Amino acid sequence: MLKRLILLLSLITFTSACNLLAEDAATLTPTPTETTAPTFTPAPTQTPQPTATITVSPTPTETPLPSATFTPAPTATATAPPTNTLIPMNTPLPVPGRAADNLELVDIPGTLLNGRPLVVFVNQNDSLTIRNLSTAEPENQEEILYIADPRNPGLRAEIARFNAQGNTPIYLAGNSANLAYFVDGDGLYVLDANNGISLRIVQLASLVQRGIVTRPAWSNDGRLLAVTLETGYSLDIIGYDLDAGTWAPLIQSGAYNFWPSFSPDGRYLAFVSDRATCPTWNPNEASACSDGIDAIPIGGQVYVLEIETGQITQISDQPTFEPPYWLNNRNLFFTTGDPVELLQPERRFFVANITDAVSREIRLNGTGETPNYLTESWSADGQRVIFQRATSDNTEIIAMSATGDLLNRFDDLSFARFTMSATWAPNGERLAVGGSSGQCPYGVRVFDRDFNSVGRGTAPPSMCNPQFSPDSSLIAYTGIDTARGDGRVDVYTTTANGFDRVGLTFDLRGSMRLIGWIDPS
Repeated sequence: MLKRLILLLSLITFTSACNLLAEDAATLTPTPTETTAPTFTPAPTQTPQPTATITVSPTPTETPLPSATFTPAPTATATAPPTNTLIPMNTPLPVPGRAADNLELVDIPGTLLNGRPLVVFVNQNDSLTIRNLSTAEPENQEEILYIADPRNPGLRAEIARFNAQGNTPIYLAGNSANLAYFVDGDGLYVLDANNGISLRIVQLASLVQRGIVTRPAWSNDGRLLAVTLETGYSLDIIGYDLDAGTWAPLIQSGAYNFWPSFSPDGRYLAFVSDRATCPTWNPNEASACSDGIDAIPIGGQVYVLEIETGQITQISDQPTFEPPYWLNNRNLFFTTGDPVELLQPERRFFVANITDAVSREIRLNGTGETPNYLTESWSADGQRVIFQRATSDNTEIIAMSATGDLLNRFDDLSFARFTMSATWAPNGERLAVGGSSGQCPYGVRVFDRDFNSVGRGTAPPSMCNPQFSPDSSLIAYTGIDTARGDGRVDVYTTTANGFDRVGLTFDLRGSMRLIGWIDPS
């Protein structure tokens, strides 16, 4: 107890210091490396051309000048040709308050921190009394965040409570004990499960920034959290160092930069930006875009930052409308196309090797079709992928190599479009296939790397959203026991082969939402 009091006093002192630093750093200063970051297709002059890849030098300050709003000039005469009526330019927004407050100590039993990975889940609407037993109608909108021993239903710890009307966003930090969660209207919080310290790091009303749904991204070791923030006219990506409690800019320019993703080794940060089409949204710049004339981006091109050197490389001219993610330390995956376009739906796979900055499309050999590939899951080595192949006639589940060869058709599995949820073990030896969005018609389905069945359970319970533990030894998933007749969702774990099922949430009321795994070891 004395050690915890000393730790708490130290943290309060540290928090006060962080708040003073945060007040001094309300406006971000661009890092010098961004101004010289080369790309693989540099523009020959500083004047942006329609087809060039542009690297934008950040402005000296994010503070907008007084001439932020423009008034349309009147026409010269009544008979003048009609002109476009300008809509006021993009308005500046204040920098979200970077904080280090609302500090709490979470009591996590020492027996829970036993060196094995822990399951993270949310219990929604856990009510002590239920008015209507036939429908299990909840009496509250509360969510409770838990971490739990994967093989002992009685060993878990409550981390936080939220009064939420929807699903509270929660973000896990790969092979570490850290997690982040966003409280709507309040801000972004981080928690280190090893020491039980939770605090708010950003005062933020919403994760929707400039009309784009953004999400923070952890480095794999849980030390650095990349956060997309509105800074004046632009969207920039800022890094929070959890160990030092400090902020540092990662990506700054006048454009919109969003959807960050760290490579597993932490050397690179992938992100999406509209800088190739809109160098700046600051109306005081000559090349500024206007939200009344230029479309507000819903996507952009993929870029990669080498963190040590500050070099930024454009990976592809192809636009993407989804966050990119890493298959391994050097291969980055992204998609293009619109899978729900009425006339010609398509969704294409691309893999970029950042060693040579070459992107190539991955598609099934010999089909000659417009690809519409959905709900993919790649092996960690980037050599195999399972996905839903949607055509005008049907949707089938297939496995394909990174060179486009057909490896397997899963003729005995059928999911509605967008509802398959497959996951590979980190060591690549096992593959679990389930459903999502409540569309989970099968029990446990586990295959080896050659797609031979090694575990096949009969529902109920069904398997939804399976996730392997970081050490590849266990699978966590949610399931519905239809025999109970109440549609209740619970959290289960099995071995990597799909055997020895353990239910973790039978003593809780309400419904459960699986978040994933953390690794306090």
